[in-house]
Amino acid sequence: MLAEFLGTFVLILLGVGSVAVAVVGLPGSGRQAVDFGPANWLVITWAWGFAVAFGVYVAGGVSGAHLNPAVTLAFAVRRDFPWRKVLPYWLAQVLGAFVAAALVYACYRWAIDAANAREGIAREESLGTYSIFATFPAEYFGDSWWGPLLDQIVGTGILLLLICALIDTRNTAPAANLHPFVIGLVVVVIGMAFGTNAGYAINPARDFGPRLFTFFEGWGAIALPGSFEWFSGYWWIPVVGPLIGGVLGMLVYDLFIGPVLRARTEKAEEGPATEEP
Repeated sequence: MLAEFLGTFVLILLGVGSVAVAVVGLPGSGRQAVDFGPANWLVITWAWGFAVAFGVYVAGGVSGAHLNPAVTLAFAVRRDFPWRKVLPYWLAQVLGAFVAAALVYACYRWAIDAANAREGIAREESLGTYSIFATFPAEYFGDSWWGPLLDQIVGTGILLLLICALIDTRNTAPAANLHPFVIGLVVVVIGMAFGTNAGYAINPARDFGPRLFTFFEGWGAIALPGSFEWFSGYWWIPVVGPLIGGVLGMLVYDLFIGPVLRARTEKAEEGPATEEP
């Protein structure tokens, strides 16, 4: 549990910190004169990928570095992880995310307040500064819950399918302890391919821990229940969607790839001996 806490803490500290840099740090410090754009998005996607890699390196040797309730649930469904440890892992992951969000806020509180002051809005009305910590759906979804839910199912499904491939030593898994780094690259490409739909939480702890912190710190209904001008009651989607998607991604890998790999690794049946001429 301590390893899951610390690994998730590192993941969220670096990931959320990168969003703070892109949203309030660069503009507020005078280091960026243009509006938030593609360059900021690249900062965020690459930083989240490195954050995942380093979080896995921190905790991998002790807990397996799930760092994500969707990963824990998928491995439990797969019978690769004991069910009695699922809730303790979830608790450690959410707490690690909560504490990391609090530390990022402590470092960027001045930039956040300055950004809100420039916009002339109160904290509970500031979706922009809230987005540093947790996710929300794009405006084109309107108040639909199905679109963002599908996005989270697909994104997390891809994550788990590729994690299964990358840790499967029967397949072409990376060697020399490189799989944490490559898993980080998976998160980068998911952010680039699906990130603008709903912020690619793909991790219930990554979203709910910081979301809970922002609720206590004054963002109010934007955090919980997750309501703003075009969405309402959103908080459950980045929790339920990844849990569903993670299990589906794992099942797809085991259905399409697993049987062939198992067959190849089984001991070949011995046939009748053939004498040499």
